[in-house]
Amino acid sequence: MSAHFQEDTIIALATPHGVSGLAVIRLSGKHAISITQQVFKGKKLEDQPSHTIHLGTLGIEKPIDEVMVSLFKEPNSFTKENSIEISCHGSPIVVREIIKLFLRCGVRLAEPGEFTKRAFLNGRFDLAQAEAVADLIHAENDNARQAALNQMRGGFSKEIKHLREELIHFASLIELELDFGEEDVEFAGRKDLIALVEKIQAYIARLITSFDQGNVIKNGIPTVIAGKPNAGKSTLLNALLNEEKAIVSEIPGTTRDVIEDEITLGGVTFRFMDTAGLRDTQDAIEAIGVSRTRDRMKNASLILYMFDLSDTSLEEIKREEAELKALAIPFIKVGNKLDKAPKELINSIDNQDFILISAATKVNMESLKDKILSRFTIHEVKQGDVLVTNLRHYQKLTETQQALDRVLNGLHSGITGDFLAMDIRQSLFHLGEITGEITSDDLLSNIFANFCIGK
Repeated sequence: MSAHFQEDTIIALATPHGVSGLAVIRLSGKHAISITQQVFKGKKLEDQPSHTIHLGTLGIEKPIDEVMVSLFKEPNSFTKENSIEISCHGSPIVVREIIKLFLRCGVRLAEPGEFTKRAFLNGRFDLAQAEAVADLIHAENDNARQAALNQMRGGFSKEIKHLREELIHFASLIELELDFGEEDVEFAGRKDLIALVEKIQAYIARLITSFDQGNVIKNGIPTVIAGKPNAGKSTLLNALLNEEKAIVSEIPGTTRDVIEDEITLGGVTFRFMDTAGLRDTQDAIEAIGVSRTRDRMKNASLILYMFDLSDTSLEEIKREEAELKALAIPFIKVGNKLDKAPKELINSIDNQDFILISAATKVNMESLKDKILSRFTIHEVKQGDVLVTNLRHYQKLTETQQALDRVLNGLHSGITGDFLAMDIRQSLFHLGEITGEITSDDLLSNIFANFCIGK
């Protein structure tokens, strides 16, 4: 972001679009208060203390609305710039006219995430904390909320900062040796350095491992509902969601595309996907749906494979189970239409290995949910817990670990200090990318482009 671009005063609706009782419009920039004063009929805002709220009307020739203006003077605001928050009535027409009014006064529309981006650039918090703002907004369960809050409060950043400080101390000793290279002086005992690198690697390894749980907490568990046509996949999705999300029909091949929705079970978010029935078909569109089903199954974390107990044999079950095992993805065998199943079949299958349900009448649905949850051990996230939930952070930690592997190999093989210093600098570079001590315009653009406008 250029310095001139950052000096602009920006505006955006901070609350969701649509009719509501109230809407909040945000402005930030050096001239946010003086520009607001041009269109505000009420107290003189520049004479009022920060963090105060003032009643008045907005408009030039005629009032648009009666509003409450919240005043935040630099540096005591979210962006560390002069900021205004306008609470107006939540009519889309009112919101549109107020924003148009400010645009005529030289304000420009904010880009996605620009308020948070300015907060980062102005030193309000580091990049990892800024990313946590978006995670907190999009948190869909309590564990995700707590993980994002811990990161936003700087828990993860403190750990990264501590690791960097230890590495910087390490690097300074090596650099000092290079300055006295001709005198063959060793300022850093190699055994001590090996112990330090191993200690740092052990901690980074724990952070990397935490991503498995952190990713599940943040993004949910992709769960594919698969099986032959008419096994009851769409009925099961509707039963899990408690709504008629998918079309249910006795005609085979009704579901031709993937239908998705999310629910939270035991504090864990599951992304359930109802898919096209698996069969050979001459219908070109249905064939595309079957192909997509197989693709989703390969990328799922869990498969609920449904068998129509009223229209299947033990041999078919064994054949389809063998195909499932070949995918090497966790699966649960779900026997549906229990009320219509032959007793011989029920007696011949292993009930310990099957969940027998009737999706239409919701029989044994709680048992199925318990079985799904038993496949994933998710610990409650407590205040202060440090979890890696961000794929970018995971990648940078992995790159840091790889650079430290090269450092450790170099220490064991006795390579010269200049090569050691190079790998240590690379480790510091990757850690610095996490917190934003090392950034590029492309990196910032990619991160903040995923934020909502107004935040």
